[in-house]
Amino acid sequence: MITAQQERVRQRFPNTAAAQLKLLPSSVSNPAGTKPISGIWDQHRAWVTILPEFLVPVEVEEDGQPVIKMLPFDKRKVFPYAYRHSFAQRHADQGVAPEVLKELMDHRQLMTSQAYYRIGQDRRREAIDRVTVLQFDRHGNRVWRKAQGLLDSEHVRREIGEVATAYGVCREPSNVAAGGQSCPLRFRCLGCEHFSTDVSYLPDLEAYLADLLRSREKLMSAFEADDWARSEAMPSDEEVRRVRRLINRVRADLDDLTEEEQAQIGQAVSIVRRGRSVMLGMPRIRQPRPDVRPRRSA
Repeated sequence: MITAQQERVRQRFPNTAAAQLKLLPSSVSNPAGTKPISGIWDQHRAWVTILPEFLVPVEVEEDGQPVIKMLPFDKRKVFPYAYRHSFAQRHADQGVAPEVLKELMDHRQLMTSQAYYRIGQDRRREAIDRVTVLQFDRHGNRVWRKAQGLLDSEHVRREIGEVATAYGVCREPSNVAAGGQSCPLRFRCLGCEHFSTDVSYLPDLEAYLADLLRSREKLMSAFEADDWARSEAMPSDEEVRRVRRLINRVRADLDDLTEEEQAQIGQAVSIVRRGRSVMLGMPRIRQPRPDVRPRRSA
């Protein structure tokens, strides 16, 4: 429909650049097609008002218990700009990658597109249940789960009792309380008992390994630096081995799954990654405040 309307407008105003044309040009005092129609808001509201009632499931409380009832949708929520949110939400529900959705919505920043959709709690919980089946500790050992899904208490813990790092999650209390900005080990996660990872972090682990190898090669090259600074910055062989072992273990367990299970895991990973926010950077160190009070003379 939009494509057909664009073609009609181009044929109506052939001498105007397409970038300057309006999708719905005004028919009054508009020889170049650069002036949009007015009054669309009132016309749209009138159209919404005469629409039939749409019943949607809504959770209400009866006698202290949550009950799902089919209630009329609030028509005040139907306005032209809301269609952009509906467009983004429908594509996100179908698993469209955020980068692709950013291009579809003509946004410059990925964060702008991410504000237009929400991942439903049910879908997020289901995705987390699938992803945590392939969970590993810092040694690359599988964290087995016999239950089909996480308990409600575990879901709550994932929301408030851990913080996402660059390639896993951290459960160290002081770091969680600081939102991931107060790591006692200065982000050497693979040597910490509070760290774990899962299949959704596989791309991040691979990127981290590549960064470690690049850093080691660069530090080994000839450039002026004190030995102590070079040794402190040099990635350790043990850390490189740990990352490689984690990557190989995750890949091996993925290869053991059937094609259908791999597809389900892939979809769950996409949902989990879209809803993830990672705090990056080194721990914050508060600087002492200068004493700006004037000194009193005796």
